[in-house]
Formats: sequence, C-alpha cells, structure tokens
Amino acid sequence: MKARTLKKDKVNIITMGCSKNLVDSEVLLTQLKGNGINASHESNTDDNNIVIINTCGFIDNAKQESIDTILQYVDAKEQGLVDKVYVTGCLSQRYKDDLEKEIPQVDAFFGTRDLPAILKKFKADYKHELVGERLLTHSSHYAYMKISEGCDRPCSFCAIPLMRGGHISRPIEELVKEAEHKAAGGTKELLLIAQDSTYYGLDLYKKRNLAELMRRLSDVNGIDWIRLHYAYPTGFPMDVIEVMKERDNICNYLDIPLQHGSTDVLKAMRRGTTREKQENLIHSIRDILPDIAIRTTLIAGHPGEGEKEYQEMVDFVERMKFERLGVFTYSHEENTHAFSMEDSIPQEVKQERANHLMEIQEQISFELNQDKVGKTFKVLIDKKEGGHFVGRTEYDSVEVDNEVLIDASKHYCRVGDFVHVKINEATEFDLYGDVVE
Repeated sequence: MKARTLKKDKVNIITMGCSKNLVDSEVLLTQLKGNGINASHESNTDDNNIVIINTCGFIDNAKQESIDTILQYVDAKEQGLVDKVYVTGCLSQRYKDDLEKEIPQVDAFFGTRDLPAILKKFKADYKHELVGERLLTHSSHYAYMKISEGCDRPCSFCAIPLMRGGHISRPIEELVKEAEHKAAGGTKELLLIAQDSTYYGLDLYKKRNLAELMRRLSDVNGIDWIRLHYAYPTGFPMDVIEVMKERDNICNYLDIPLQHGSTDVLKAMRRGTTREKQENLIHSIRDILPDIAIRTTLIAGHPGEGEKEYQEMVDFVERMKFERLGVFTYSHEENTHAFSMEDSIPQEVKQERANHLMEIQEQISFELNQDKVGKTFKVLIDKKEGGHFVGRTEYDSVEVDNEVLIDASKHYCRVGDFVHVKINEATEFDLYGDVVE
C-alpha cells in the first residue's frame, strides 16, 4: 500500500469589508507567519488547503457577499479542493449560532476578538513580540493604523457595537512603535482608522487624547503623511485641527461621518447632535484651517425621513459644499435600535434619494476641482493603471477619493514616490496633470 505523503498546510486569508477588517487580516497573517506557518492573503494560487474568511456583517449587501464567499469555499471543500474552512470577523461574531446551524460544513467560526483561538487551531501561540509589526497586503508606501477597537456610541442604525464590542483604545506607545516599524519598512503615509477615532484615549487617559497621539506619530521620522478617518462629530476635539495646522506631515483632511442634515432624523438616529451644531462644527473647522478637505458620509432613507427631512439634507449638502461625500441607503439591521422603527421607505426611493445627492455632489466636486487647474500639488503615486500613473494629493484618501492621473507615455513615476504635479485638466472626480520639477 502506497504511503500518503504529508503535505504542509498552506493558509489563504480572504478579507471582506472595510479597512479595519484588512488590518485584522494583516495582524493574523503576521502571527501565522511568525509561527512558521505558510500563509498568504487572497492568494491566486490553487494550492492553499486551508482558507480563513474574514467576514463583514455591516449591511445587507456586505452580509450577502460574505455568505456567498463562505458557500463558495464550502463547495470547494466538498469537492476536495481545500481541507478546512474557518470563518471569522463581523458576520461570524454577530450570527455565529445561526451560521453554525445553516453552514455546518465550516470547520469553526470565530468572533472579532478571537485571534488567539484561531492561532490555537494551528497549534500556534500569540507572539507578543510581534505587536506593532504587521505584514501589509498592499503596496508598503501606505498603511492603515487601527488606533482603537469597538464603539460605545448608541447610533440607531449601527450594528458595529454588536460585532466589535465596546471602545478600547490602543496605548500611544504601542502605536508609536508600530509607526516606527512601518517607517523603517518604507511606509510614508499612515491612515488612522477606528470605529470612532474622536473617542480615542477616554478609556486609557480619561480624556480625549487624539491630538496628543497625532503629535507623537507626527514626530516619527520617515512618515510624510498622517490622515485621520472616522471622526465622530459629537464631542469632536478641536485641538486635533490645531495639530493639523501646526504639523506639515498631518494631512489637511478629515473624514467625519455626519449621516444626515435634518435635526429630526439625527434625533431618530441617536447621534447626539443637531443640524445647527454640525454646521457650526464644519464652519469652526474651516475657520481654523481653510485649506482642509472634509469627507463625510450620509444615509438616505432612515426611518422618519419624509420628503421634508430629505429636502433638509439636500439643502445641507448644497450649502456645506463638502469636498468629499459618500451616500449610503439605510439598511434595516436586526437588534439595532432602529429595527423597532418601521422601515417604510421603498428601496428604490432610498436609492433615488442617494443618487440625487450624489448628482449634487458631482457638480460641487467638479467646481472645486476646476479651481485646482493650473495649480501644483504634491502627489503620492499609488499604482500604474493602463496608460497612467495614478496618485493622490493630501486631500484624498486611498480608494474612496479623487485621483491624479499622469500620462505614462510622457512621464515616469515610481510607485510609492512623491512627485509634484501641475494640474491641467479636471473632471468631477479625477485630476490630470504633468510632473514638474
């Protein structure tokens, strides 16, 4: 009888959802490799015999995509193409019991804070000496840095606290160490992310300490850009804007999800603020730092949004003229506060409202971009795509904002380098320009 050759395990990590999930996958990848396990992220080869799917459970579309991915790999397991399928992340945290019943072919389900338990499946240990180190799954010139986990906010529509738990800040020293390690590896841009970055430090330092964290990260040699995401507007610490103003390597960029422009809907959303307070906050930020790009997100179709409230949001967008805007349709999530309200607005109406808001934003963005024509900007080159090198100014984050396109037949740029680009043409969401000395 022929002896079966023991094949060494190869692990493939699949990431669904947001940048916060991507960071978790990178930490898992680092820990597996640190334990001598052959692991990769979204490998294109077909020789991986173990798959770990890091799921998203935020809204219906994301949940369905995660479930479809699980079923795809369960099918591959039944065909003998993979040996084991593990599922982790937000969907697994939120619906573990249901998923175990519905998809029993999955070998194990884990929550969002179960990294040591996943490692145990591989007879591996959580290596504390790897804290602050992280293998990046994309070009190393930028890196997401998760400054805290979880959220204590009571927003009506949001299931994140159900999946991620309460707010826990990471110590400043640990984050500085991570930034130093990243800089040594060639990272030039840090994108600070959290479920709620405004809350940073309240648990550890008994005060909002985001400004101090940004100062300390700004002092790290080799970090050219620091970019702030997901800042909750209620209780926003204005000393953060002062730090942006005083430090050249902190981008004049703020991602601050406002969610709506009607006080009545904001109240229904349990956001702890009003339209007037939000407008005053934006005016105050722009008074201190006129040269700032403000990115926000809005939700169309939340329970209680009648035609009057929707028109208030339209007016809000037209008057605030946000540099960057994303609009989502409301998703009725079980176990959230809003689930007890009637989700009476048809999906097609929600989508029409979202589309109309984005049409308004397109015109705003076009006009703001026309003002950039003839001006020169520092641009970080992210990739080469087709006949263009593609980069970003300090006013633009990865994948969600405007891009600068440079004709590759006229100019050569290296990915990860900064160049100065004079803008000669602009559309709604793209800038075209030439490299200048």
